[in-house]
Amino acid sequence: MKELLLIQIAAIIVAVVSVGIAVFQFLLFLGLPLAEYSWGGKYQGVLPKKMRIMSLPSAILLLFFGFIFLIHSKVLSVGFHLPTKLFVIIITVFMGLSTLGNLVSKSKKERLVMTPLAGITFLSCVLVLLYSK
Repeated sequence: MKELLLIQIAAIIVAVVSVGIAVFQFLLFLGLPLAEYSWGGKYQGVLPKKMRIMSLPSAILLLFFGFIFLIHSKVLSVGFHLPTKLFVIIITVFMGLSTLGNLVSKSKKERLVMTPLAGITFLSCVLVLLYSK
C-alpha cells in the first residue's frame, strides 16, 4: 500500500511538472519572449518561427508523458490495458538526458529554472520505474 502511494505521488509530480513545462512550451509557440529559458539558451526574446513551431510538438509530448505516468501508476484509468512500462522506461531515460542538457545549457536562466524541474521529474520517474511492478 505504501509503495502504491509513493508511486502515485511520484507520478503526479511527473504529470504536474510535465503539464507546467508543456504550458511553457505552448507560450513559446505563441511567441512570448522566453527563449533564453529554452532550447539551450541559443536565442533571446522570442524564438524564431521554426523553433516556435518545434515548441508545439514538445508541449504535446510533455502532456503525453504526464498522461502515461498517471495511467501507469493507476491514478487514471482508461478502461483497457495500456502497456505503459516501455514508455515509462523511455521517458525516464529522456528526462535524465534532458536534465543533463539543461545542466550544461549556455543559458543561466535555463540552468536555474529548467534543470531543477527536469531533475525533479527525472527522480520522480526513477521512483515510479523502481517501485512499480
